[in-house]
Amino acid sequence: MAKPPIAPMRPPCQLYLITPPVLPDIAAFAVALAAALDAGEVAALQIRLKDADDATVLAAVSVLKPIAQARGVAVILNDRPDLAARSGCDGVHLGQGDASVAEGRRIMGPDAMIGVTCHDSRELAMDAAEAGADYVAFGAFFPTDTKQTLHRPDPDILGIWQETVEIPCVAIGGITAVTAGRLAHAGADFVAVSAAVWGHPAGPGVAVRELTEAIADSA
Repeated sequence: MAKPPIAPMRPPCQLYLITPPVLPDIAAFAVALAAALDAGEVAALQIRLKDADDATVLAAVSVLKPIAQARGVAVILNDRPDLAARSGCDGVHLGQGDASVAEGRRIMGPDAMIGVTCHDSRELAMDAAEAGADYVAFGAFFPTDTKQTLHRPDPDILGIWQETVEIPCVAIGGITAVTAGRLAHAGADFVAVSAAVWGHPAGPGVAVRELTEAIADSA
């Protein structure tokens, strides 16, 4: 296996939002999303609707994509490169049981952003990088109710990755404003958050401000 190129100096860590797995009221969530994105700098939004049918996913993308893209936020669809390409998303996030990076690239084209879940495995991440992924995601770093998780990587994996490999890494799983700075400091290029934003008692705007401040303070 060829060794990936040594990483250059990287930009500061950024926030990556993930939708809840179910959106019973898409209009209400659209308002919450706008409030979140207006509250601080967000790099990407992953639309992750597990177990939803194609029509539901496409309808959600049609509502949420313009809100995000109007604010310069990349829109990533979870699992489905076919629907991501059909709906004009900026990229797709693939799990280990989803389409391959090559298949995602074939469907979405050379300019699409393709991310890959790699759990706690640098080997899986290296394979994804070699296959042409644009980023890899490690996690879950903390317990989370958003999805069932089996892996608990050590934060050291982020620093090791950042020091040796060019493509960015995302930290995911149970992250809050209390822990986001720790993972950013450890070497995450992006910190992915879901429940800590949408379930924040003071609202998603406050949550994003707290998270972006925590990330900035870690630099």
